[in-house]
Amino acid sequence: MIEGLSNEEIACMRQAGRVAALILKKLGKCVRPGVTTKYIEESFDNYLKEYPGMDSAFKGFMGYPASLCVSINDEVIHGIPSDKREICEGDLVSIDLGIKYKGLFVDTAYTYIAGRAHPSAKKLHKASLKSLYEGIKKAKSQATTGDIGSAVQRFIEKQGFAVVRQFVGHGIGKKLHQYPEVPNFGTPGKGEKLFEGMAIAIEPMVAAGSFDVEVASDGWTAKTKDGSLSAHFEHTIAITKKGPVILTRI
Repeated sequence: MIEGLSNEEIACMRQAGRVAALILKKLGKCVRPGVTTKYIEESFDNYLKEYPGMDSAFKGFMGYPASLCVSINDEVIHGIPSDKREICEGDLVSIDLGIKYKGLFVDTAYTYIAGRAHPSAKKLHKASLKSLYEGIKKAKSQATTGDIGSAVQRFIEKQGFAVVRQFVGHGIGKKLHQYPEVPNFGTPGKGEKLFEGMAIAIEPMVAAGSFDVEVASDGWTAKTKDGSLSAHFEHTIAITKKGPVILTRI
């Protein structure tokens, strides 16, 4: 059973979501050649200290060893920050972070381009971001998770890319990851029905080549199996009587 959220709880998530969006934007300015992914994590930790009561939602979650994820190029998600991993010119750098505040969670991600990128990388970036909003448009009461997934999938495949299937979006609120799953593929009308008071994380993970992924030896980092570029965007969305409300934007 999916537990709905009160207006007060959604308002609390909106507070955390604004902070998450603001910090994510600041971290984007750190994405440049020569910067390590560990520096991005340290910057996140420092920014978060400015907001008492707000904590990293990822640190320690299911044993995850860092406070956010930084994934580069063929790394789709869950890249562990390292002082040995430097960003290079033209890299696609996905930053995924979550905040816990008053027992509630928000989750958001954005892929940044470091310096100048190849036109094909720019096309992937643009299409992946657009697909997120195609999915959000479908996040209405009485719609289904299949409506969202189908919208993302159709848009991405028309661009010549593939949606990752091994990892999906999710319900969110009193837990970081909760039911229902929100795939980026599917059939309209199928899946879990959405209702007012729900919150979900919609997060297209897109590959330039095949949608097949594999997990690296660190046990966390998911990479495209064919080594193709990937991009990842995410917002936490509240389902309201007026339609979808993006909680993780400034």
